[in-house]
Amino acid sequence: MNAQKYNPDVLTCLANLSNDEVFTPPDVANRMLDTLPNELWSNPEAKFLDPFCKSGVFLREIAKRLLKGLESQIPDLQERIDHIMHHQLYGIGITELTAYLSRRSLYCSTRADGKHSVTKFPDESGNIYFEEIAHTWGKERKCIYCGVSSENFGEEKREGLSQHAYAF
Repeated sequence: MNAQKYNPDVLTCLANLSNDEVFTPPDVANRMLDTLPNELWSNPEAKFLDPFCKSGVFLREIAKRLLKGLESQIPDLQERIDHIMHHQLYGIGITELTAYLSRRSLYCSTRADGKHSVTKFPDESGNIYFEEIAHTWGKERKCIYCGVSSENFGEEKREGLSQHAYAF
């Protein structure tokens, strides 16, 4: 066995799974974030929203950059973490599971108010929002929330599969 330790990033492993949800690998997220101006990472007023959180990789990688970039302005590490998590990073989970994964990636806990969370929130969601929304068919049998047709996504077509509507 190789003497070097092998410690894979769990989010890289998730990105390689076959599923109908595509998880962005950390290296792709970082290449995308590299295109943003460097001064962004030292701006304590900048806010970031991931509107389709799946693994939380974008928020996690943004947090790493902000932790480094805000060090001179907020020298205390816990104060800096609290500021970033409470005032700069926001996400919308697309399923209950992806909201949990995103919270785990960002807060190191599936509950933002949990004992092991790196920062404390008054509720379990923190700044990662998720609401279970069922398809509600309106005019022309289209979902009033996400616009999909009942012909393609109605219960009879997706029996045994997830039935949630995306909250956008």
